[in-house]
Amino acid sequence: MKYKMLVSDLDETLLNDNGTINEKNVTAIKAASAAGFKFVPNTGRSYLSVQSLLRELDLYDQIDQFVISYNGAAIIENKGNQVVLTQEMPFSLAKSVLTAGLVDTTVDAHIYTVEKLYIYNLSDSDRQYMADRQVPYEVITTADITFLAKEPIMKVIFESADAKVREQIKTAVMAAVGSQVTATFSSNRYVEFNKQGVNKGAATLHLAEQLGIQASEVMAIGDNNNDIAMIEAAGLGIAVANAIPTVKDIANLVTKRTNNEGAIAEVLEQYVLGGN
Repeated sequence: MKYKMLVSDLDETLLNDNGTINEKNVTAIKAASAAGFKFVPNTGRSYLSVQSLLRELDLYDQIDQFVISYNGAAIIENKGNQVVLTQEMPFSLAKSVLTAGLVDTTVDAHIYTVEKLYIYNLSDSDRQYMADRQVPYEVITTADITFLAKEPIMKVIFESADAKVREQIKTAVMAAVGSQVTATFSSNRYVEFNKQGVNKGAATLHLAEQLGIQASEVMAIGDNNNDIAMIEAAGLGIAVANAIPTVKDIANLVTKRTNNEGAIAEVLEQYVLGGN
């Protein structure tokens, strides 16, 4: 088996647009895992929000199986949800990012700790998006996050349906904190900020090294801006057919199938289950 691990984005990659999993993907992932292949969700979300997904894929509470969360800020072993690695933001930095990013009253903000998601100024569209994906969160009524001063903050992100507003948020945050953060976009609704150097690609390589897997033996698949680092880090970087043009341009391969048609199954059938 040339490839030993596939790290995969979730929304708009593994998952259908409505948040469910194509049955082709389920079947292929189970077959690959049974053969000793590693399938690792690599997501901007909390690992706690993907537990039902892991159950569906027979990866729930399994030893030596992993989830990469918060755009690479945490690596979790599925058995007992043991935290392997965290790379949190200093509280002062998270506070500055939050203050700068709230550019107008239409913007909502997510603050992620290791175990919880707090949302300020929750929009109706974001509420629906969270509900479709069964993401747990707690609404906060003020942008004052002093109560989190002693909590490890994984990332801060902002939601807006307006691409121009998302660009304004990025510009404002980068002007306030500069090179202390990495900015990425996802799901055509979020602009996300992690501590500089934290990304899906760096976490992928860290986990691969821990497992004794070479970068050349890793595949990575995604659709959006926050997936670029892992696609570039992998031996085979893959964009789903519905990926944004920037991601397709840097990928080694673009699938024929979209996320709604079982793109993950296409990859596993060709490179793992087909014997390549």
